[in-house]
Amino acid sequence: MHTIKLAAPAKINLTLEVLDKRPDGYHNIKSIMQAVSLYDYLTISVKDAAQNTIKLSGTSSEIPYNEKNLVYKAAQIFLDKTGITGKEISFFIEKNIPVEAGLAGGSTDAAAAFSGLNKLFNKPLSNENIEDLCASIGSDLNFCLHGGRALCSGRGEHTEKLAATRCPVTLIKPLGFGISAKEAYSKFAQRGKKDLTDYTEKLLTEFNPDFLYNSLEAPLLEDYPALREIKTKLKGSMMSGSGPTFFILRNSCPVDFDKDKFLVIENLHFIGDGIKSV
Repeated sequence: MHTIKLAAPAKINLTLEVLDKRPDGYHNIKSIMQAVSLYDYLTISVKDAAQNTIKLSGTSSEIPYNEKNLVYKAAQIFLDKTGITGKEISFFIEKNIPVEAGLAGGSTDAAAAFSGLNKLFNKPLSNENIEDLCASIGSDLNFCLHGGRALCSGRGEHTEKLAATRCPVTLIKPLGFGISAKEAYSKFAQRGKKDLTDYTEKLLTEFNPDFLYNSLEAPLLEDYPALREIKTKLKGSMMSGSGPTFFILRNSCPVDFDKDKFLVIENLHFIGDGIKSV
């Protein structure tokens, strides 16, 4: 049996500007994504078998351990692309990144699956092949693969590496619900008039917290009191991705939120890499 363990970091969106809707139903975006020091860990084991089998298990009761999981989909696509047969592939997912939180937890796990499998099977696919596979099943996987900080465009799959800086981060997530990207983008589309802010270009020029921005934040604030509570109480906070997680660029949270209603993760920081073996 061959085994590999990988660390898969979460991401936040320092900016997320939603642009025009695409023919495929997605929206074009302009976003600066940043990897942070909150990790899921994937242990991948491979052994010979009569036929290809994919098995998932893990520590979370909030994710499916079947074909609905992006890790399962990534493994199936990898096997189809490479033509590898007669293998049992097992994944154990140590889940630390909150689910449906705007932190790319599912995407980073799937990116880790692609990266880990390619290493276990002695790199049958090129880096370009892996990039293409990442783009085929999600918008954030390409960023998660490399991490650090990047300017992301298209639906998020086109990435341009940016210089990294060290910065503290604290995350605040309301408990009891998640928000899917589909819901967030639908609410954004229903608003009609769109913002033309160009905060991404401003942040590229100068790393200033005043330039943090998320087009999806305002539509969701209208419908979720818990999000409004964070935004009202916590000056300088910004929602990440499709929410409902917010972040501030501080080591700790200066506000005492009810622990029965909010999850606060402190003492995180920006990191300069993405998926890596541990």
